Amino acid sequence: MIRQSLLEILSEVWPSILISSVIIVSMRITYIIKNKEGFVLYKELLSFSFVMYVLCLFYVVTFQDVGWSTSNYIPFKEMFRYSVGSRLFIKNVLGNIIMFIPYGFFTSYYLDLKKPKLCLFLVLLISIAIEGTQLIIGRVFDIDDIILNMMGGFLGFYVYRSIDTINQHLPLVLKKPIIYNIVIILLIALFALYMLNMIGV
Repeated sequence: MIRQSLLEILSEVWPSILISSVIIVSMRITYIIKNKEGFVLYKELLSFSFVMYVLCLFYVVTFQDVGWSTSNYIPFKEMFRYSVGSRLFIKNVLGNIIMFIPYGFFTSYYLDLKKPKLCLFLVLLISIAIEGTQLIIGRVFDIDDIILNMMGGFLGFYVYRSIDTINQHLPLVLKKPIIYNIVIILLIALFALYMLNMIGV
C-alpha cells in the first residue's frame, strides 16, 4: 500500500521535481562559484532533499482526491474507526505519521533542536495551515490528521536526536565531511535502487 502510494505521488509530481531540480541545482552551483563559497556535498544533498520533500508534501495535501470524506473536528474519531492493518488504516493513519517524519527530522536538523517542543510547535503550525487550506479549497479538515502529523514530527525529531547522539560518540576520523558524503551517497543509492525496483526497471 505504501509502495503504491509512493508510485502514485511520483507519477504525478515528477515533472515538478525535474524542473525544480534544474532550477535549484543551477542556481546553487552558480551561487557557490560566484561567491567562492565552500561546497559540502552532504549538506547540499540534505537541503536538496528537503526541497523535494516539500514538493511531494505539497502535492499530497493539495491535489489528492478525498471527496469521499467529510470534515472531522472530534479528536481520535476517524483514526479509531479503521481496522489495524487495513488499507484505510495504512493510508490514513500510518500515512499521516510517515508523511511528517521527514519534516520533524529536517526541522530538528536545521535548528539543531535538543528538545521536541519547538519541533512540535512547527509541525502543529504547518498542519493547521494545511488543514485550513484544504477546507478553503473544498476538501476536508480533519483534527486527527493534525494529531497524526505531530506524532510523525515527534518521531522525526527523535530520529535526528538518535543520529546526533551516535555522531557525538564517533571517533574524530569518522566525523570528517568525506565520511558523511560517502554515507549519504550510499543512502541515496539505496533509495534509488528501491524506487527503481518499485517501478520494475
